[in-house]
Amino acid sequence: MAHTQSHKALIWKVFIILTIITLVEVILGIYKPEPLHLSKVLGTSPLNWIFLILTLVKAYYIAWFFMHLSGEKKWFRRSIVWTLVMFILYLSFYLIVEGGSIGRTFSGVFESLTTFN
Repeated sequence: MAHTQSHKALIWKVFIILTIITLVEVILGIYKPEPLHLSKVLGTSPLNWIFLILTLVKAYYIAWFFMHLSGEKKWFRRSIVWTLVMFILYLSFYLIVEGGSIGRTFSGVFESLTTFN
């Protein structure tokens, strides 16, 4: 019975943490504070970095507790986690660099489409 109680407490704790993170993301997404939204850090706004970090924290909690990675062997956990970390870093870098490039490339096209003569 004690194991069931501790497991329920852990599930509720993780649920509350995920809920708080999600609420922070939603509130930041609705209000978009200007200092975080209109400035640039490493190619994108600090608000985007906050969203990226909070999403990674949520993914960690989901995988660690609900996919039961906490009970696996150390080498197996590391092989999964580090592979995903490297993939996410690569994808983030690629999207930031190429997203800026595409925005600069098509900015003239969008201006010509929205300008009425």
